[in-house]
Amino acid sequence: MKQLLRKYYILFIASSLLVACATENQTTKVASTSSSVSPEKQMSQQLVTSVLWYQKSAEMVAAYLQAYKYAEMLVDSKLKTIRSKLPLAVVLDIDETVLDNSPYEAQLIEKGKTYESSTWKIWTDEARAKALPGALDFVNFAKEKGIEVFYISNRKTDELDATIENLKKYRFPNADTTHVILKSTTSDKTARRKKVASTHTILVYVGDNLTDYSELYADRGSDMGKDLVMKNKNELLYNFVILPNPMYGEWEGAIYDNDYGISNEMKLQKRLQTLDK
Repeated sequence: MKQLLRKYYILFIASSLLVACATENQTTKVASTSSSVSPEKQMSQQLVTSVLWYQKSAEMVAAYLQAYKYAEMLVDSKLKTIRSKLPLAVVLDIDETVLDNSPYEAQLIEKGKTYESSTWKIWTDEARAKALPGALDFVNFAKEKGIEVFYISNRKTDELDATIENLKKYRFPNADTTHVILKSTTSDKTARRKKVASTHTILVYVGDNLTDYSELYADRGSDMGKDLVMKNKNELLYNFVILPNPMYGEWEGAIYDNDYGISNEMKLQKRLQTLDK
């Protein structure tokens, strides 16, 4: 009997060890798989909440409607006092201002990728970005007031035809080669804004980045440009309407010391280091 019990005991211990080893191997495998996620895929996965907020939250819709209503109020206010010999105009950015490109960001998440000009071009060529809340109402409001609508975007000039097609799909006014002004050599919009200002009095600018109003906000210091906003708040509140975009923008570049050329590993580190704790 004792020998039989000893055999069962030995078998029990052996079985337990096998189960423990199998469990340890499985845990190690899971941990290894988790740690093997590439920095690019980690960057991509960090977009999820931002894209979900942009696509699904009622707060996003309310924020856009509110911003565009404020733009109307600014225009109405200025029309009461302005005296200009030049025609009047409003200037809008395109991406995340009048057109919604969040499906492109969702595609990047699905593939574990980050932005590339080649995949962006494929997206814009499809000309299927939807109109954003309040955008069409505002530009139609401006046209009814006799105000010209210009779109200044950092899409490249080889995206012009598809961009105009996309705008026309939702009946945006002035969707033509005169009023849609894209990037040829530089992302700095200063010269393009000046070109419009040379023939028109611009009442209001609308965009999702501060550089849609002025290049002053391109390179930001350690406080991420907040000092510039506070210093120029009266000018901004009177001339520029900002729209929320948590997915990308100059605010992200400021985290990387305005250097997008650093590695994805370094970008991940800087994101964590920049958080207030």
